[in-house]
Amino acid sequence: MTAITRRRFIAISATAAALPGLAFGAAPVTRWRGIALGAGASMALAGVGEVEAAPVIDRVMSEIDRLEAIFSLYRADSALSRLNRTGRLASPPAEMLELLTLCGAIHRQTGGAFDPTIQPLWALYAEAAAVGHMPSNAEIDTTHARTGWMGVRYDTGAIFFTRPGMALTLNGVAQGYIADRIADLLRAEGMAGVLVDMGEIHAVGSRADGTPWRAGISLPDGDLRPGSVTLVDRALATSAPSGTVLDPAGRIGHIVDPQTGRSGGRWRQVSVSAPRAALADGLSTAFCLMPGSLIERAVAAGSGARVEALL
Repeated sequence: MTAITRRRFIAISATAAALPGLAFGAAPVTRWRGIALGAGASMALAGVGEVEAAPVIDRVMSEIDRLEAIFSLYRADSALSRLNRTGRLASPPAEMLELLTLCGAIHRQTGGAFDPTIQPLWALYAEAAAVGHMPSNAEIDTTHARTGWMGVRYDTGAIFFTRPGMALTLNGVAQGYIADRIADLLRAEGMAGVLVDMGEIHAVGSRADGTPWRAGISLPDGDLRPGSVTLVDRALATSAPSGTVLDPAGRIGHIVDPQTGRSGGRWRQVSVSAPRAALADGLSTAFCLMPGSLIERAVAAGSGARVEALL
């Protein structure tokens, strides 16, 4: 049984473009609560009545469901699950190709510290944790041989693996990607200020009063880090090796080093801001495994990312 310690909460706040000068607290607000991505979800649309909000909420939930059908590891019929099961996916969705292209860019930017092909290793650790032990060094090394980003090929015709037994996880970027897509959808619906929090945060524009959105960063012990990160048309992601653990004792973290095959990390927690949440998501995951000097080099390489917290 997998033990999840990271609390995931999805919150979407938006302000209608028709009310750009109206403070959020003074505007009529339509609120919704439910389940999305397997976690509690909420949405608050300021300046939008219930009748107007209903189709917007429906479109947001439909988009989340559509993207889950592409990226989920837990839905047997998802595009990713079908790829992992057979080693090949014909006519892949455009969103899958877009995200794989981003994965390749982050892989290069981080010198290989980000690598979605660690899924066989993650599964090995999860299966071992479920029966109460750590995998042996021999098991880790054998499984590690089935990983490696260079073994992934993709174009509009197909995605396939060059070696048997390979598999992908997009959990290190998909949550941020979905936050980006929902923010884009709400902006297209005429929302002037949008804050989407799906574990990773995407802020479109500013708050209704013209001030930046402010995001706090929770520390590994659950306390809130002093200060906050200001966001205008910018995203924020936080990763921590012990943020999600696979065993009740908390010894096996969910971040696996693709270069060694071992679970763990150099930092307790890393927060990164960037123009898009998917990029911030992938970089924060990789930076957990990298020394400070290589993180600085990766940030200096471009892409507009910035380290907001390194603990």
